[in-house]
Formats: sequence, C-alpha cells, structure tokens
Amino acid sequence: MKFHSTPLAEHAEVPLADAGRLEDLIAHWTRDESTPRPTGANACYVVSVQRRGDREMPDACLDEMVSLVATQGDGVVGREICWLDRPDPRTLIRRGVAARLAERARACGADLLVLDAELTPSQTRNLEQATGLPICDREAVILNVFERHATTRRARIQVEIAHLEYLRPRIRGIGLNMDQQAGGILGGRGPGETKSELLARQLDGRLADLRDRLVRLEGADREERRQRRQCARVVLVGYTNAGKTSLMNALTDAGLSSRDRLFETLDTTSRALSRHGGDVLLSDTVGFIRNLPDRLFASFATTLAEVCEASLLLVVLDVSSPEIEAHLRTTQAVLEQLGAADVPRLVVFNKCDVPDTPPDPARLAELSGGRAHVALSSRDPAAVAALRQVILDRVRADHRVREVFVPYARSEIVGRIYARCRVLESTATPTGTQFVIEGEAHTVDEIARATRSRKQ
Repeated sequence: MKFHSTPLAEHAEVPLADAGRLEDLIAHWTRDESTPRPTGANACYVVSVQRRGDREMPDACLDEMVSLVATQGDGVVGREICWLDRPDPRTLIRRGVAARLAERARACGADLLVLDAELTPSQTRNLEQATGLPICDREAVILNVFERHATTRRARIQVEIAHLEYLRPRIRGIGLNMDQQAGGILGGRGPGETKSELLARQLDGRLADLRDRLVRLEGADREERRQRRQCARVVLVGYTNAGKTSLMNALTDAGLSSRDRLFETLDTTSRALSRHGGDVLLSDTVGFIRNLPDRLFASFATTLAEVCEASLLLVVLDVSSPEIEAHLRTTQAVLEQLGAADVPRLVVFNKCDVPDTPPDPARLAELSGGRAHVALSSRDPAAVAALRQVILDRVRADHRVREVFVPYARSEIVGRIYARCRVLESTATPTGTQFVIEGEAHTVDEIARATRSRKQ
C-alpha cells in the first residue's frame, strides 16, 4: 500500500464507495493481500531520519525499518541515515536534502522513498513535490505490516479503523480531482458536495460502523475476561520478534505461528499452562515497537487490557539483540501507558542459544533491575520445563490445599472445582465425591463453604 499525494496511473479508477462501503476503497491499495505478494513489489530506498544525539544505535534503528519494509512485502534497493539538526515544519527535512536523497534513490533504481519518521499530510505532499518520488512514512509501513498479518475478525477491524483514520486527513492526495463538485440542487441553491467531502462523509460512516462492531466484540471480550478471573493469568509481553510466541508454544504446545517476522502475532491467545487443570492460563499478546502509531495503540488498547489483569507478566527480551536496552525501555513505557506498571513481573531473557558466548549473568541482573529473571532458549526443553515450574510456583504462592466433599445432589459445584482449582485427587463414594483440591485461598474457602466441607 502506498499513501502519497502524487497522482498515479493506478489511481485512475479509485472507487468512491457510493453505496457507503469503503471496503473497495481500502482494497484498491490492498488488493491481492489475501495471498503473499512477491518480494520486491516496490523498490524502496529507506531513510532513517534521526536528530543528532537522540539515539544510541542509529544503525540498529535503520535495520529495524528495513525489516519492516521487507515484512510488508517490498524490496530494499538502498538505505541511509539522514541526520537532522532541526526539523523543518514544511518538509521535516530541508528541500535540498530531500532532493539529494531523491537523486541517490533514483540511482539505485528506487520507485518509493520510505522515511523512518511520522509525516503530516502536508509534509508528505511537500516532500513528493521536492523529490518527484512517492513518499511512505513509518506509520504507513507499520499499518501495512499489521494489515498483512491480521487474520481474525477483531484484528482486521482494528487495523481497518487505524487505516481509515490515517487516510482521513489525506483524502485530497489520493490522486483524484477531489475539488470536482457533484450536481447542485435544482433552482440555483448552490453547488453540491465536492468529491473530497463526499468521500470524507462516507469514510466517517464506515468508521462509525467499524467502531460499533468493535464495541460489540469488546463487550464479549470483557465477559470472557470476567470468567477468567477465577484463574491465575500469566501474560507474555515484550518487543516484537523477541520470541514470545515460540516460548508460548514451548510452554503450552499451542502450535501458533512463530515465523521470524515482525508482528507475526496480533491477537491475544490463551492456553492452559498447568498440566493438571486450567487454574493457570498463559496468554500471548501483540508485540511492542518503538514509536508505535497512536492510532494502532488506541485500536489495540482493549486487546492489551488483559495485561492489566494479569497475575504475572513475563517480560520477554531477545538477549541476542544489540538494542536490548532500548527494547526494555520501550516495553516498560508501554506497560506504564497501559496502567500495568505495578503488575508483578518475571524477566525472561530468550534466545540464549543465538550469541556465540553465553550472556553475562551480571549484565542480565543489571538489565532486570533487580527483578527475578531467567535466561534460556525456547528450544531447550529442560529450560522450558524449569521456567514452567518457576511460573507455577510464583502464581501459586498463596495457594492452599484442602479436602472437600461434594454430594451428588450438589454436582454443579464440580464444574467450579475443575474450572477454578487444581484437582490433586478425587474419590467416588456412595453419596458423593471426595476431592483434594489446590487453589487460591479465597477460592478454596468459597468452595468449602458452598459444600460445607469438613476436614478428613
């Protein structure tokens, strides 16, 4: 998908969604997204725009942007860092600098200039006039990546909302004559709507419809999370591509897709962690990234709400990444933004099998900030089994073991026992079932009162 202002031949027949449906409009840029596009659909020249002194590892930031471009299905023919003393409000970078970037991009055969920066619509138009090349900013690239990886109904709605909000202020630049007016009312009562006004009104209608659908889905999610409050919940969080899904698969045999791609996971998925009942649930969440567009953060805020309700957060870090400190800072900032700064955490240093030398324990202790931490590879079954036991011990620290007797006449309580507790032993008697259960103290006491249990 290319969001830019310069009229192109491909924009000659952009649908105006006269029936009030903007699926066709979005499909104009995302056609054939149901199947992977061949690598190199666009030849991109990637420029990381950085202010002097702002970033410690500019090369790593440029590498990340190149990875995002590759993940959206485009080829990279050139790359460079553009240092900025002071941003130009009209073009972000000065016109002379932009012209020189365009020359180098054309020399490499590029047909799209990608900037690692968030541009306003006017900055995008001005840069395109200065360079003569289509411009794609960081937000557009991340939106493209999210769209390619959105598979569920919820994720597709969330991404489309973010896409349309991005498109809304850029209507005048999609290549149409947006100032052309529709027919006015007979009798000379003035002109009708311009195409931009018509499309904006229809786009607003589509956004309202999508938001209404998302609210209904969020209501179902809240009910599901309410039911899960009876279980201890452990949530995986961390920078994108840190190996959260691989760790999820290793801990729970979930069988989720864990390809080495940015934002491979967009939806929260939960599986039982304990082998003896579903009293502990492990959830995988969408990965974090620096400068995540506000539109996407707002769209996925409800999906990430489970983070705030967790009993324990597993903060997963890629120990092989040269920017592990920046990834940790980003993760902490997002958790604070979500209101989850006080949730208990266990830091998991993943991918310990990737570096040539084992990580320094003192360095890991420093990065964890004094918190409990574990270093492992998700490919090591013994280390994964040890981590599972550490997690269970943490969340079951206040658990209690108790015997309860459930008469056959009170069989509805059996479902509560299996849903909320770990059943260590069960014995059938002529009048009911004797259970030995383990669970949170308040849960065990509640079940005991309901069954009028007695110690045996």
